[in-house]
This record gives sequence, structure tokens and C-alpha cells, in this order.
Amino acid sequence: MTERFSAREAIALASDEFRELPVPMRVFKPDGPLSWQGYDDSRRRAVTRTGEDESVVCGTAVIGGTRAVLIAFEFGYLGGSLGARTGDRVEAAYTHARERRLPVVSLVATGGSRMQEGMLALTQLQRVARQSALAREAGLPQIAVLRDPTTGGGWATLGAGADVTLALPGAQVGFAGSRVRPPDADPAAYTAEAQMAAGAVDAVVREEELRETLALWLALLTAPAAEAGGEVEPESRSEPEVEPVPAPAALGAPGLPATGWDAVRLARSPERPRAAAYLDAYFSRRAAISGDRCGGSDDGMLCGFGSGPAGRTVAYAAQCGTATRPAGYRTAARLIRLAGRLGVPVLTLVDTPGAANDAQAERQGAGSAIADLFAAVATARTPVTTLVIGEGGSGGALALAAPGNTWATPDSYFSVIAPELAAAILKRPASEVRATADQLRIRPQDLVELGVVRGIVEHAER
Repeated sequence: MTERFSAREAIALASDEFRELPVPMRVFKPDGPLSWQGYDDSRRRAVTRTGEDESVVCGTAVIGGTRAVLIAFEFGYLGGSLGARTGDRVEAAYTHARERRLPVVSLVATGGSRMQEGMLALTQLQRVARQSALAREAGLPQIAVLRDPTTGGGWATLGAGADVTLALPGAQVGFAGSRVRPPDADPAAYTAEAQMAAGAVDAVVREEELRETLALWLALLTAPAAEAGGEVEPESRSEPEVEPVPAPAALGAPGLPATGWDAVRLARSPERPRAAAYLDAYFSRRAAISGDRCGGSDDGMLCGFGSGPAGRTVAYAAQCGTATRPAGYRTAARLIRLAGRLGVPVLTLVDTPGAANDAQAERQGAGSAIADLFAAVATARTPVTTLVIGEGGSGGALALAAPGNTWATPDSYFSVIAPELAAAILKRPASEVRATADQLRIRPQDLVELGVVRGIVEHAER
């Protein structure tokens, strides 16, 4: 189990400076809205124990040079539970963020809604969800840090509803708290690490790396606002046209393939540079998201944001040469939609023999996941640039490609179907696979002539 920090300790761990926001005042009758006997005494003991007068502390903070609104839960105050006054403070914090166009960072540690306030407490989740949605509409980044424990409605709103969800190692994370789970429930399923494996958490971050990680994320996700001079008044907000980013330079062997089979051989070569090499060359620094928020993740699809050419923030989704699984397509779609909300251009790297087609992939909704990515690319609010860096295997590759702005490296190919499979469908012997590859016209120069790609990128200067 991770260490349980107080709200103030978590704030100090995450930020360089902090200034608390004014506190909205709500007056309750004795023992709260339900007249729950002993509720006032419980709150007085919580104040004595924690030094806080509610379960959440809200203010503005500077994290790595970026100003943000910070929402920190105090678990020592009635288990960090959400009551009406908690909702008042969270709503006021989000309102301040929208008025100043600031990102929101939530340091979550909560056991859920406060029993002593009954349904009034539970409905605070609707208030919080609405505030999060308004921030999303306004194009403001939201980052959550899951502390121990993060359960109930706090996890289902501020935690799981953030654009980027980080967690401290060993933190207890799950909708069900420890006292309300089935008696035979596996406790390992309710951890930050398990939630990351299930695609619900982007990264597990050690305490000593938290501030640096938050600073990187905030710098990347608020780059347009920072260029405009930091905080922006609502009436001065504009929506500048986002320019597409250039395709990366080629990193592999120079020279175009003579035949279709040569193109296949080059693309399948184990020596060919893969996605990680292209991302390292293109970005000076980057931060990854992980998971589809639907129960899965795919190590063969790298997604995140990085500092690209001329210091511009660029979102990226890159296949790694493996058969892409449904979770990979959903994660890429999630990335493209997030980039659109934040006004960030997108770079995609195509490299897959095709979509995963095993029984498990079908059970996980391969068709719907690919369809969702096609839709995300087709309706992207910011420009998408695509580079085919290896194998372009059928629809599983095309789903990640930008119509009208796809480029290719000399050691790549793009095909409606793999030559071996095409030959099998046509009942041709194996000896005709190479001739079939030529017939398919899959070489980079063929793709240019056919108008499928815009051009072949040149090699980087050495």
C-alpha cells in the first residue's frame, strides 16, 4: 500500500507554490441536512485531526512553471467523502479554472459519498461530472492523480473522467471500497497497477517523480495557452487554425524497392527502424497515455503527446509492427479526440501486418474498434499527418491513416491484403506470391502514382 499523504502533503509533493481559493459558505442545520445524530461531532473531530474544515482543499498552483487549479482531497476528513460543501468547493474551483482558462489537476483520495448527507451527498457526483464536462467543452486539460484510496464516486468522476489519469504505486483504486466488496474479491484487482493493466490508468508514477511528470504533462497540454501569455480572459479566447505537422524523415535503408516483393522484404526486415526510433528522432520529450478506458491496453500502439518540430506540441499514435488489437484502436481514437479538444495536431505512424484476428480480438470488438478509429480520423478537429514506416496491412493499417495527408518511407508498403493471403484466396501456388506482390502495386512509388500517398519522405541528414 502506498503512503497516505494528507491534502497539504500531496499539494507540496505536486506543486511549487499554492494559494488557496476563497471558500464558498453553506450553512447546515444541526447535524446536517438529514439531522444525522452525531454528524456535527464527527466533523469537529475531523477538523481537530486534520486541520481542515472540509474533505477537499482547492486553490491555484504553479507546477513546473505552469499555473493550474489544484483540487486535493483530505482522506483524514471523514474518509475524503463528498458532501454538499465538497461539491461547492469543487464547483467553485472549476469555475475559476474556466474563467482563467487554467488546467485542472485533481489529487484524489476518497472513499466515496458521505452517508450522513444521504442523497444530497450522492447528487454531488452530478455536479462534479457537469463541471468536468464544461472544462472538457472549454478545451481545458484535466489531469488526475490517484492516491490511496481512490474509490466510489470520486474515482468514477474526477479520477476516471480525467483526460490523463496517473496513480501512485500501490494505491487502492476501484469503484467498490474495501468494506463493500464481495468477501471473495481478489484485492489485487483493486490497485493502481491492475487498473493500468485494464486500460483505466495511463501511468503509475513514483512519488519522487510526480512533480516532474505533472510539469511535463501540463507543459505539453497547455502549450497553445502558454504561447498566448498564460492565463487568458474568456472574451479574448480565439480558435486559431491548427497547421498540420510535417512527416518525419526516413530512418531506414535508402533506395526504393525494385519489386513488390522487395518492398515487402524491406518492410519486414528486423533491422528496419520501428516506431520508437521515429518518435525519439521526432520529439525532444514526450509523455504517453495508455489504455482504451474500456478494459484493455495494447503495447503495440504507442500513444501520447510530445514536443515536436519548432517546439510544437503534437499528439502521436504509432503502431509498432505487431497485429493491432482492439484496445490499441480505441486508445488511438481516444488520443485523436483528446487532441482535437485541446487544439493539438496529430501524427500517426502506420506499421502493422493487420488487425489482430484471433478469437479474443473478435470477442473484444475488433470491428467496432476499427470503425471507431476510422470515424475519429475522419472527423478529427485538428489536422492528422500520417507516415507509413513499415507494413501497411489492409484496413487495420488504413484506419490510422489520414486521407489526403499520408506519406511513406522507402522501406514500407501498403496493401489491400498481404501477398501471401492474396495468393491463397486466388488459389495460386506459393511460387506465385512474389508475382502477386507486383500485381498488387504496393511499393511506395506505386502508391504515389496511384494517389494513395502524397509522397515518399527523404532521409534525415546524417
